[in-house]
Amino acid sequence: MAGRGVILEPAKVAIRQRITDIFNDAERGERPALRRADALFPPDSVAWRVNGDIVTMMIGGVSGLLLQMLHPAVLAGVWDHSDFRADMHGRLRRTAKFIAVTTYDHAEAGRAAIDRVNRIHRKLGGTLPDGTAYRVSDPELLAWVHVTETISFLDAWIRYAEPDMSRADQDAYFAETARIAEGLGADPVPRDRATAEALIQGFRPRLRADARTHEVAAMVMRQTIGSLTVDLAAGVIMQAGMDLLPDWARAMHDQRRGLPRPLTRGLAGTVARTLQWAYEGSPNREVWPDEVTAWPRG
Repeated sequence: MAGRGVILEPAKVAIRQRITDIFNDAERGERPALRRADALFPPDSVAWRVNGDIVTMMIGGVSGLLLQMLHPAVLAGVWDHSDFRADMHGRLRRTAKFIAVTTYDHAEAGRAAIDRVNRIHRKLGGTLPDGTAYRVSDPELLAWVHVTETISFLDAWIRYAEPDMSRADQDAYFAETARIAEGLGADPVPRDRATAEALIQGFRPRLRADARTHEVAAMVMRQTIGSLTVDLAAGVIMQAGMDLLPDWARAMHDQRRGLPRPLTRGLAGTVARTLQWAYEGSPNREVWPDEVTAWPRG
């Protein structure tokens, strides 16, 4: 068994390196965020548990983005101020990086990331097709982005990693991540699952799906990296993200095709287990002390 582990270790390292390349801009010298004891959230937090699984976070991230764009002002922000047509992968990568830094990097880095986003948001705004003005920094708009993202991350974790997660831990996840939402200026901010679900229901009369919605959603669902194996896994993750949506949101996205749900969930579960295996013994899973400032070898 020991010999088999030695043989398989290079495969684990290769998979981890491929994931690192996908989520970090090598040209800018980016590396994964170290898990630090002095982060905004403590190591025993529910946020550390939920936000640490790559596959469930990707599935939740796709689902959250598909939910968010049903709000006309969120869609307009993407349409007006994002190069999504040329760099949708970059947009998704930057979102993942923000979550990683604010969850695991030391607190100063997390607060700096929040400040950077706030500076960008304050500059952005525009006009909806019906003539209504919008501001990206609108607290209510930020609340919609936060609640859809958070509940999607949590639901992906529950479906593919912890099906028996207690309601108390689910509520704790909302209570913990509220500090990020408040730092970004969101209002109202839910602190438990029941309030989050009620907030989403309250937004439903304002949600719309039009040609622009379907165009952006199609670009999200067609994401490719360039490697056949990775692209197959990415396709499964995109389908799993769509599958995670509530039925009313799937209907708004006009999703009547795709893999059968049991097959989608089975394949997504396989991808999740493969990456969990690949990250066994990885430096990504350790908690590093304050004095560690550079990415460790190995």
